[in-house]
Order: sequence, then structure tokens, then C-alpha cells
Amino acid sequence: AFQMLYWTGIRVGELLALTAGDFDFKNNMLTINKSYQRLHGEDVITTPKTEKSNRTIKMPQFLCDEMQEYLKMFYSPNNSDRIFPISKSYLHHEMDRGSKAAGVKRIRIHDLRHSHISLLIDMGFSAVAIADRVGHESIEITYRYAHLLTSKQKEMAVKLDFMNKGV
Repeated sequence: AFQMLYWTGIRVGELLALTAGDFDFKNNMLTINKSYQRLHGEDVITTPKTEKSNRTIKMPQFLCDEMQEYLKMFYSPNNSDRIFPISKSYLHHEMDRGSKAAGVKRIRIHDLRHSHISLLIDMGFSAVAIADRVGHESIEITYRYAHLLTSKQKEMAVKLDFMNKGV
């Protein structure tokens, strides 16, 4: 679950609503089209947070391999059954436990999404491409990470110098 959150940038509710049918391992694609909530003691599957939250995400090969191994642990995975039949509080508990065991400061579960976005910015992807991947309704939401985008200024200047020299 934590690997999926970090390497795809999906929201916790989107993760908890995932089914085996959401994965296209032939094309390394993950379809996000629902979200999980616990309302009044009931498990509820709803539409995603926003219209742009309905999206398809290209997954890295190693994560596809990992998820295929994970799905093999199920006796007969039904394409409509949740593959992470856990709760948000369980994830919080496991984050606490893992942080303690590793001797690192605990972060919020949602911070894994922020970490994914920060990683993509650091890798040089545009705010528009990132917004599309993580399902931000508006590019303005992605621009909240602008302080990370500006850190690319030095790298841009160095590359422009090389280009000017014909390197």
C-alpha cells in the first residue's frame, strides 16, 4: 500500500478503492475511477474527489511486478473486490510502527502524495504533466509546490550556458 501511494501519488481513498480490475499489467496502466470512504460505520465506494481525479496512470515496471506478486497472494482475486481491505487508521498505525522501528520522524500518509509530486518536480517534469498524473482539478494546486520548481533555476542556467557554447 505504501509503495503504491509513494510511486503513483494517488490519494488514500483511491488506494483503498483499488480492485484487481483497475490494473492493466500489459500496458503498465492503473485506472483511478473510484474512492473509498467509511461513512457511519459503512464501507462506501464513491466517485473520485474531482472530475480530473478520474484518470489513468502509467506505472513503473518494478511497481507492476510488485503488484502482480501481491495479487498472487489472493486465492482468486475478483476484479471487483478491494485489494487493500484495510482502513485509513490501519495505515496510520503501520506508519507509526514503521517510523518508530526506523527511528525516523513520522509523516502523514498524505505526505507520501506530496513526496511523489516533489520527486516528479525534482526529476524535471512540468507542473501541467504532474497535475494530470495526480488528478489536480486545477494547475493552481500543483503550483503550491512552486518553491520546488524555482530550485530548477540554477540547473536551467547551466544548461542554457552549455547550449550557447554548442555543447
